[in-house]
Amino acid sequence: MGLEEVIPIAFDSMGTRSMCTFVRTGDLVVLIDPGVSLAPRRYGLPPHPLELQRMDEHHDEIVRYAGEAEVLIVTHYHYDHHMPDEPEIFEGKIAYLKHPTENINKSQRGRAKYFLEQLEGIPKRLEYADGNSGRFGETSIRFSNAVCHGTNNRLGYVVEVCIEHGGEKLLFTSDVEGPALDEQVEFILEEKPDILIVDGPMTYMLGYRYSRASLEKSNENLVRILREAEVSHLIIDHHFLRDLNYKERITPVYEAADDVGAKVVTAAEFAGKPVEMLEAHRKELYERERGS
Repeated sequence: MGLEEVIPIAFDSMGTRSMCTFVRTGDLVVLIDPGVSLAPRRYGLPPHPLELQRMDEHHDEIVRYAGEAEVLIVTHYHYDHHMPDEPEIFEGKIAYLKHPTENINKSQRGRAKYFLEQLEGIPKRLEYADGNSGRFGETSIRFSNAVCHGTNNRLGYVVEVCIEHGGEKLLFTSDVEGPALDEQVEFILEEKPDILIVDGPMTYMLGYRYSRASLEKSNENLVRILREAEVSHLIIDHHFLRDLNYKERITPVYEAADDVGAKVVTAAEFAGKPVEMLEAHRKELYERERGS
């Protein structure tokens, strides 16, 4: 009983910008955020050929797992979380999408409108996720109300997802960049998941677009979650894994995990794969190429 499979398909620790996750329970198959992209510029450089190759690989994996899924979820409309020009992966599926007009910024509202136009008539059923829930046999899916994408609403809003079967829960935060805000933490503490997939603090922009105060608050909240929610696995990735020094940024979190017997890992490590932070190593990849 419980969650039969939790498979990270594409994540920053695996070489691309994504949080695509596959979940199988005893009576439902779900794919969360079927999208993948790359940073157009990092260190003033375009994506390295190795990154482009990895994106193609992840894209193909996402399409393959989407074919197996019965429910597809889109937590917001950034291109690393959905593929607007490939609506066919939703054919015959149940789709839960972030609400296209409520709690959404201008950019995502436009993307949502376009996506919905492409999807017309393709899914078996389409529902808006914000604050919604669904039951499929013994499996429950619950969504948070919209929460900020990051430390404010400049980049819009996302929905968090909890999947439960047989008393075991997986919770997927989407792009909370921390979580640094109390409203992003409420759903997690309410659900008390066994496995928590978190978009960690955006420390690769520390002191520029991400403040040290936000990092401190994120660490406090993650420690609180570990101590109060009894999480067994904290998978922390996405924005966080664009920082080569990511481990030293959350020392209090690792210490708290040791205290409570929890594991703090990247998505790659959870999947049993090597950590390959291709974007963070982009400069090195080009230098190695020039030196060969």
